[in-house]
Amino acid sequence: MEKVFPLIETRRLILREVTIEDAGDMFKYLSDTDVVKPMGLDPCQTVNDVWDEIKWYESIFQEGSGIRWGITLKDSNRVIGSCGFLNMVTKHHRAEIGYELSKDHWGKGIASEALKAVVMYGYRHFHLERIQALIEPDNHPSQKLVEKQGFRREGLLRHYEYTCGKFDDLYMYSLIKEDLNDISFNSLS
Repeated sequence: MEKVFPLIETRRLILREVTIEDAGDMFKYLSDTDVVKPMGLDPCQTVNDVWDEIKWYESIFQEGSGIRWGITLKDSNRVIGSCGFLNMVTKHHRAEIGYELSKDHWGKGIASEALKAVVMYGYRHFHLERIQALIEPDNHPSQKLVEKQGFRREGLLRHYEYTCGKFDDLYMYSLIKEDLNDISFNSLS
């Protein structure tokens, strides 16, 4: 994986590396139960909790197992969410994708725009063959988001994760590189 953190620009967004200086902006959404519950996380209680999240972003990038971009609007440098890859397995050309967005920006197409840009970056620069998303059955908005991007539901992984004191079932979605032929991904501007 590249060691210089890449910048991604879309029509409305700049996806960039997050830093400790972004912790205050990130605390706004990472302390929101509605935002973090589908991620299997407890809400952050302090800015120090956000620092741990930022350190995790740094560690997965340095070890080459993932990358997480901060989502910012072009007219503001404030981080309003994140999107990126984790559990990258270069030998098998696959990765999981994850994302979250501040509730203030839900329903505006921002998550869709960021997700599309990150997916395309993964296929072009990391030479991925498969991108997968693991989504809780009750998280209908996230299911709708990935389905709109061309991901296909493959099945239910029963009691796949243990988070927040309980076992969670997760739907497995995937997007294979050849699926892009059936989808219009050319409108990133």
